[in-house]
Amino acid sequence: MNRFDYVRAGSVAEAVAAAAEPGAVYLAAGTNLLDLMKGSIARPGRLVDVTHLPGLDRIDHLPGGGVRIGALVRNSDLAYDPDFAKSHPAVAEALLSGASAQLRNAATVAGNLLQRTRCPYFYDPASACNKRDPGAGCDARGGETRLHAVLGWSEHCIATHPSDFCVPLVSLDAVVEVEGTSGAREVPLDALHRLPEDRPDRETVLEPGDLIVALRLPAEAAGFAGHSRYLKVRDRTSYAFAVVSASASLRLEGGRIGEARLALGGVALKPWRARAAEAALTGAEPTERSFARAAEAALAEARPSGDNAFKIELARRLIVRTLTLAADGTPERMPALPASAFSGDALHA
Repeated sequence: MNRFDYVRAGSVAEAVAAAAEPGAVYLAAGTNLLDLMKGSIARPGRLVDVTHLPGLDRIDHLPGGGVRIGALVRNSDLAYDPDFAKSHPAVAEALLSGASAQLRNAATVAGNLLQRTRCPYFYDPASACNKRDPGAGCDARGGETRLHAVLGWSEHCIATHPSDFCVPLVSLDAVVEVEGTSGAREVPLDALHRLPEDRPDRETVLEPGDLIVALRLPAEAAGFAGHSRYLKVRDRTSYAFAVVSASASLRLEGGRIGEARLALGGVALKPWRARAAEAALTGAEPTERSFARAAEAALAEARPSGDNAFKIELARRLIVRTLTLAADGTPERMPALPASAFSGDALHA
């Protein structure tokens, strides 16, 4: 591990000023960053510790039904908040399907949004990786590509974004509150992460020193609580990243779909909002045929990035299943295996 400076910030303004220096990064729980540092994948010159900043560990239920989640709220605390789990069940289900209980007890909301890809070529210093070393090339191209992207990828990078949490958030129009050297601003979560194009090293629209201070969900998001699910297909039922995941939320009116929200995970370098599928579902009856048409629309532009064409068909089937379960209604209790496509009707208290 390389030498680095350590700064414990006492305020947001102090943190932003310290992190605006070249080579500086923010440190919260460090569940991703410290692993990258140990493997010499990340070599920051300064760690700016924000874990003691006041007011960033609160969940505020806003007048009118919205919710504001501080950047330092722990994943498990948010998932188990009874009011939040009731009003945003797919988000809670996604949180509880990620990592292990120990990691969820440490990991923060903002850290989850900004976690790096789990592409094995990114994690291997001996491999060429444009994300880690711009201009080096991409050894994933022509390599082991089973878990790589099928949407939005480029010749320069075919990695995927690993977050479960981000998938339902994107579908529900979440907004990120950012403090930076130029002051405060808001960024729609759907615009936070960048597709690789020719600069895969630029993963988000954040600038040096920018600090995420909160995540906000609009009041409209709670209107989907009665018909909202998150499903995740993974190589093993627990402690694994998604091969493909899907979040579906529906508002039913008179036997038809008044409004639909759909997003995918594990298919691109950002959580993927399937707006064409949402449009196809609006006004349709909640039937398997309608869901299959929506799945085709969601994946109309998908193409393999190697030996992973199966992910496209897998995503189609997962969309249909997720929409079917959402239409049936949100379970009163969290499934015993959160987000598992194989959990059936098993429930726990």
